[in-house]
Amino acid sequence: MGINAPIGVFDSGVGGLTVAREIMRQIPDERMVYFGDTARLPYGTKSKETVIRYSKQIIRFLKTKQVKAIVVACNTATAQALEEIKNGLDIPVIGVIDAAARVASEVSRNGRIGVIGTTGTIESGMYEKALKEYNPQVQVYGKACPLLVSLVEEGWLHDSVTEEVVGRYMKDLEYKSIDTLILGCTHYPLLRSIFRKVAGEGVTLVNPAYETAMELSSLLDSERLRCGQDVEQAGRKYEFYVSDAAEKFCDFANSILPYDIEKVQQLNVECYEAD
Repeated sequence: MGINAPIGVFDSGVGGLTVAREIMRQIPDERMVYFGDTARLPYGTKSKETVIRYSKQIIRFLKTKQVKAIVVACNTATAQALEEIKNGLDIPVIGVIDAAARVASEVSRNGRIGVIGTTGTIESGMYEKALKEYNPQVQVYGKACPLLVSLVEEGWLHDSVTEEVVGRYMKDLEYKSIDTLILGCTHYPLLRSIFRKVAGEGVTLVNPAYETAMELSSLLDSERLRCGQDVEQAGRKYEFYVSDAAEKFCDFANSILPYDIEKVQQLNVECYEAD
């Protein structure tokens, strides 16, 4: 493994593609191996123990690809498994919570910050914990929005039904006078235009996918891991794996990524259980 090794990225399904998209945009010279656990999504309704077990299986697979760093591109897995999966790894691992929390604490003017995410992410309290580490005075208001993942994965990104659902979820935050909203699920940046319309121009939207890509870029510099050569062809740079529904994943990925994916490989990740 060297500086030209790929970055490993994983998520419970397609939501982490928003992180992959930002990595492609912000760090275009880097190679990447992406795994989407499409057979076992969503993670947001699973127990902490299950999320840790799934995450460790995926980490073992990614290590077979000789990755030089790993991005946990899933808010639930970051909240429930990040610290556990860091143990014993000899490569850097980052999640999608810390960078977003830092930026939100910096841009908020009144210290009232909303966080939306899956049930697992909100109940973990990880965003509140991270925000208060940066600014103990902030007030954090969490709201679980479990229906939105399914709507995104159906492709209803600009649908009136999705807008109505977002509006109903946002009602609970309407009277909290928040000036900053963290889109605390990797699916949610795909609904940014709807959140902007519902939340209004006075609320700053924080996209963890973008902030995580920027954190990764800084990490590669500080660890001296930045790729030393340009791989011209996207097909050589990016590999995509899933645990189920490869064709559906490929169609969705090609609708949002800056490069077309020609091949998505399906594998049984449970084969990577601990000995």
